[in-house]
Amino acid sequence: MKKYTLKQFNAQFPDEDACLEFIKNARWPHGIHCLTCQCITPHHRIRGRKVYSCQVCGSHVSPTADTIFHKSSTPLRSWFHAMFLMASTRTGISAKQLEREIGVTYKTAWRMFHQIRKLMAQSDLKLFGEIEVDETYIGGKRSGPRGRGALGKTIVAGMVERNGRAVLKVVPDVKAHTLLPMIQHHVPEGQIIYTDELMSYHRLRGMGYFHATVQHKAKQYVSGRAHTNNIEGMWSNVKRGIDGVHHVVSPKYLQAYLDSYIYRFNRRRDAEPMFSQLLAEIPARV
Repeated sequence: MKKYTLKQFNAQFPDEDACLEFIKNARWPHGIHCLTCQCITPHHRIRGRKVYSCQVCGSHVSPTADTIFHKSSTPLRSWFHAMFLMASTRTGISAKQLEREIGVTYKTAWRMFHQIRKLMAQSDLKLFGEIEVDETYIGGKRSGPRGRGALGKTIVAGMVERNGRAVLKVVPDVKAHTLLPMIQHHVPEGQIIYTDELMSYHRLRGMGYFHATVQHKAKQYVSGRAHTNNIEGMWSNVKRGIDGVHHVVSPKYLQAYLDSYIYRFNRRRDAEPMFSQLLAEIPARV
């Protein structure tokens, strides 16, 4: 991936005007369509406000309306700086670090953190080829059973293409009626799926998939091409990221953390800088 440095960021977005102009051009690359005039018309910036005025009828339009910046009093450059920081690290940063880096209150940093993560959510990603599927339990250290059946933890199901992309979802349980529809949504029929021996996966062959398993309870971890080493490695990285950066993530916001992690993971080999890709999501999520 081509690196996008802090020096480049400062050159591209030196002030508020540059940030607002970028959002305007991203939302209306061919010019602003005036709802009053019912056509594309020239617009000029109104000094001191985040709005543009139609030169024909004088009506106003705001590039930040209905975006993650909507009605925010935080400077746009601080928003862009936060996006740059969140796209520049593999495991992300905490709201506390964001507070220190951009000089805002913790409450503001947390809100920005949550809003920017909305740009990273991908609900319709499709996976192809050889895909490993597994589940894990995320939460603090607690006494009692480990693994499946652990109490007080959040269940996360995951799917990863070998040498490719991944999907992670918080789920209420590991039953077939929960896991199979999720697999159907993200994996087209005819793909190869590798899992462990969990009974919930036994209907995959009848659903049109090539399905092979490994018997973890029997200490079998590889059977031909069948194994779940990649998804298990992902679980290790996700948990280390939570422990090292956030220390703990509540179940309510765990999916948002997973979305941001997967957003970075799925773009790790892209030529375009991740920050540029994140900026491109702004008009797409309006």
